[in-house]
Amino acid sequence: MDALEINLHWKQEEKIGELLKYEESRVIRRANILSCLHNGMNSGLISKVLHVDPKTVRNVAHAFNESGLDAALYDDERSGRPIDYDDKERSRIVAMVCSEPPKGYYRWTLDLIVEETQKRGLAENEISREQVRIILQEHDLKPWLEKMWCIGDINDEYIERMEDVLDVYERPYDPLYPVVCIDEKPVPLVADKNERVPESPGSVRKIDYEYVRGGSVNVFVGVEPKVGQYFNEVTKRRCAPDFADFLNTISDAYPKAKKVVLVMDNLSTHTQKSLITSLGDTVGKRLWERFEVHYTPKHGSWLNQAEIAIGMYSRQCLGDGRVGNIKYLKAQTAAWNKRTNKKAPQIHWRFTKSKARKSLGYEPLAKQ
Repeated sequence: MDALEINLHWKQEEKIGELLKYEESRVIRRANILSCLHNGMNSGLISKVLHVDPKTVRNVAHAFNESGLDAALYDDERSGRPIDYDDKERSRIVAMVCSEPPKGYYRWTLDLIVEETQKRGLAENEISREQVRIILQEHDLKPWLEKMWCIGDINDEYIERMEDVLDVYERPYDPLYPVVCIDEKPVPLVADKNERVPESPGSVRKIDYEYVRGGSVNVFVGVEPKVGQYFNEVTKRRCAPDFADFLNTISDAYPKAKKVVLVMDNLSTHTQKSLITSLGDTVGKRLWERFEVHYTPKHGSWLNQAEIAIGMYSRQCLGDGRVGNIKYLKAQTAAWNKRTNKKAPQIHWRFTKSKARKSLGYEPLAKQ
């Protein structure tokens, strides 16, 4: 008999069954460990089946045997009870996390939040890391993460362009006027200097830290968010001719559309002039007229849903960023487009004009 074998009461088994339906991933993992132990599986097998460290299995079993089910499932003794903090205390903690961390720290961590909450007297009772984590989760805060995001001066021009784009997003879906967001992503060509060691049972794949640089290329990224249609195209540059070719690709994808509603930033190449320079006066103007163009404001790239598509493409297709040559990148990108468009993952945009006015604290512009 495994030394870690445990016996669950039927009520505990019932509770674990409910947890496996509704609880968060960490608790689900621990519930699965307890269930496996109860059914006679040894710790080594559990480790392999559930992809957890054997030490985790031992810790969960020890917590159950010493302190019971809740201690094994949760970091703090909770028994399903709510946090003993009122809305005022929670608001103080959230406001602190949304401000700059103390001098000497680059970002907030759970331990730092606990320490500063006590130091500043933001809560009447002591607070734990788990309670902080739940408060952050309730408010969708992740202070340990960051991304480049900048809001410029909230002037009339910024508001006008922002609300124009948000109006476009709030339109009901119309196949005759599809909304497509586009952007560009530079991709450095980085090749492995030494061959990778493939993954094998019990051993992860190994990558040498040395690499070879091979310049940089561009990827045009386009997405129709409400349908889940993705257009990614690799080019050596992002000059006017490349932009014109990409718009031709977008136009050809919607032969029955009266107008393709285009959302993009105001890069110097994103103009009718680029099409005329590349395709000639007649063809360039005809192609431009296929589109209803809406520009995001300066420092307003966060309003472009193509940024979300770029994130998906980067994580799923580019991975660790080791792309050695443009031929390989084109093949990978074409394969990603095909598989992703087959699944058609939609982007559900929830930031509206009313939320913008509330979040950014401005009044609606007076109608001219």
